[in-house]
Amino acid sequence: MIDSIIFDVDGTLWDCTDTVAQAWNDMFEKEPDINIRLTGDDLKKLFGKLLEEIGAILFSDCPPERRRELLEKCYIAEDAALRDHPPLPYEGLEDVLKILSERCPLYIVSNCQAGYIERFLDATGFGHYFSGHLCPGDTGEAKAANISAIIRQNSLHSAVYVGDTLGDFEAAHQAGVPFVYASYGFGQVPAPDYTIDSISDLPALFRE
Repeated sequence: MIDSIIFDVDGTLWDCTDTVAQAWNDMFEKEPDINIRLTGDDLKKLFGKLLEEIGAILFSDCPPERRRELLEKCYIAEDAALRDHPPLPYEGLEDVLKILSERCPLYIVSNCQAGYIERFLDATGFGHYFSGHLCPGDTGEAKAANISAIIRQNSLHSAVYVGDTLGDFEAAHQAGVPFVYASYGFGQVPAPDYTIDSISDLPALFRE
């Protein structure tokens, strides 16, 4: 029986890509050596990767120090945009979190910078539904290791991970937990353990 649920954020709980793309584009305009314009769809292909991977893809012509500098500027601009203009969570999310948090503890593990999960929780007001969260910005570890850390720290025995990309699927299986594929999100997963077509489908899957 499932004793806990661990969630990804982007493409699983909300879609902030249009807001973030605009914030990053505004920042790029201030950098004379950067000629990049991104759309929300561009970011959907990048979100879920480790920050170093995103920097290498976007700023491939820049040395590592410059990549890190640009990423830091991106995340400062992103945080301000999400604070001032937060996107809505996926429809029905709060009802789902209310139901599930009464049955078992909920957690978040995402491949993001420190402070991003907190920004999501602040923007939505959903912090009280979750018992904890981890990300590479907090630990220096990738998603699989952080899923394992959540399980170890909280003495969980039958967790599942809910995400939307192949990377999420691979991380869940590396951590030894079943994967619930959010097919409405950003990626394609060919052989998930379970599939939901809407976040509102999750409580019924939990009952099964």
